Amino acid sequence: MKKILKFTESPALTPLTTVALLLLMFGIGSMYFPGFGSLQVIFNLLIDNAYLLVLAIGMTFVILSGGIDLSVGSVLALTTMLCGFLLTNWHWSAPLVIVSVLVIGFAFGTLMGVLIHYFKLQAFIVTLAGMFLARGLCYVIGINSITIIDPFFTTMSQFQLPLLGGFVSPGVIIALTVLVTAIYIAHFTSFGRSMYAIGGNEQSAQMMGLPVGRSKILIYGFSGFCAALAGVLFSFYMLSGYALHAQGAELDAIASVVIGGTLLTGGVGYVAGTVSGVLVLGMIQTMIAFDGSLSSWWTKIVIGGLLLIFCLAQKLLMRAR
Repeated sequence: MKKILKFTESPALTPLTTVALLLLMFGIGSMYFPGFGSLQVIFNLLIDNAYLLVLAIGMTFVILSGGIDLSVGSVLALTTMLCGFLLTNWHWSAPLVIVSVLVIGFAFGTLMGVLIHYFKLQAFIVTLAGMFLARGLCYVIGINSITIIDPFFTTMSQFQLPLLGGFVSPGVIIALTVLVTAIYIAHFTSFGRSMYAIGGNEQSAQMMGLPVGRSKILIYGFSGFCAALAGVLFSFYMLSGYALHAQGAELDAIASVVIGGTLLTGGVGYVAGTVSGVLVLGMIQTMIAFDGSLSSWWTKIVIGGLLLIFCLAQKLLMRAR
């Protein structure tokens, strides 16, 4: 009995619940929809949501530190516009474009981190301003969609890597590489320990002598980098830059992080849990697509319901602890 009570108080309970929900949904889908149980369906989940996984990993770092970043969806859209514009209008090489947008994304996030830490501004307000700024810059570049015809981008879009009788895209490999790197940083480095400490209690972290300012700035810089990298993956996926790309993606990223077991108050959660959150969102969309009779808006309805349930569960677990 004591072991059961101890397990219910464990931070691992919520992500394990998410994994169980994911398996349950996959089992139900396999029973009701022909072809749903194939391995390629899982691979397609990863292919379609590779950009969201990278976006959510950056958001996980921010939320673990007790913050929030509402700008990531707009930075993603700005990245697609910059990729399209620089490739099409200025004829830059693909590697130069990719490096440039990643640097811009990191600088954008770092600037917000500086404003949040040194000027003691609320992260919600600063990143909300960043969201409007990045989305507005998209329209400065152009109001129409920019088609990307660069050979490197089209190759990355069409290339299929064989795996276990199916295939994945290069974007999946990039996303999983970011995931493994993020897990290592969060759980096996001093920077990761500082991040958890800041999310638990920032004042205590300062009293312990941890580099709070530097860590917070790097966390938001990393989030901006992930948003830009997600924009590159989205450009591979869509082969276009458009100011209306990824509207609401920041909310999908937050939902993925929370459903994956990370507390919105910070200090508790696992980067690996975010993967299950992203896959749950993708599984909902896949089941609705296989059904064919439901509107796509049901995706938002189900996600909203799940988010409320997981937030309530987190609150109850915190009280139990």
